Order: sequence, then structure tokens, then C-alpha cells
Amino acid sequence: MTTPPLAPSPTAAARIHADRAARTLAIDWQDGHATLFDFTSLRWLCPCAYCRGEAGMPGWLDTSPTLSPEQTRLEDVHLVGSYALAPTWGDGHHTGYYPFVLLRDRCSCADCTSRRASSPSAAMHPSQQRGVRP
Repeated sequence: MTTPPLAPSPTAAARIHADRAARTLAIDWQDGHATLFDFTSLRWLCPCAYCRGEAGMPGWLDTSPTLSPEQTRLEDVHLVGSYALAPTWGDGHHTGYYPFVLLRDRCSCADCTSRRASSPSAAMHPSQQRGVRP
């Protein structure tokens, strides 16, 4: 008896490409969807404790800083297992692991943006939405 193949996962990356000249990170997902992040938007998504806060305290990104060109220059990016990306930014910041679930959820294509706008969490203040720029 053979096991039927698994359906392509919407949160598993099939291809990841960082284009430093264009300042974009492209992710092609197993289910055929494609996501494109510009480096500035990607930096705003950093989910680490320093950027997002912990123990009820706001993080650095929650203070709405102005990001410098160094803070939005992608130096390197590594896979964390098969579930996340770990970028290193020009200012040396490297503690943010971006789970594929987060990256897929924050896709900026028209379909995904429309889906988020119609969801109940869209009514929340941005500071209540983890990983969302205020």
C-alpha cells in the first residue's frame, strides 16, 4: 500500500532568493504562492525580544524608530531548520528568527492584504498585532 503524497504546504518555502541590488527577499511557497518583501518591511517584521519586547515591555521597533540604511541592509540570511529564516542586518542585528508562518501571514500581495483587512484581527491596534509595524 502506498501513502498518498502530502499536499504542498502554504508555509513551506520551495525557493528563497535575496536580491541585494533590488533590496528584496522573494519566497516561493510549496503551494505555488509567491511573496516579495522589501528589506525595510522585512526589518520592521523582526520578531525578536529586543525588537518586539518581552514580559509586557515594548520592544525597540514598537517605539517607531527611524531605521537607518545600515539597519535595513541585508548582509546575510540563513535557514533555521526547515521553519524559519535568520537574517543578519548591516548594523549587526541577527537575533530575529522569522518563522515561515509569520512570513506567509505578512505577505503583501493584493490577495493576502485583502484577506487580512477582512479578518477580525484587522480591527486591533497595530501594537497588539505581533510583528506588525505601528
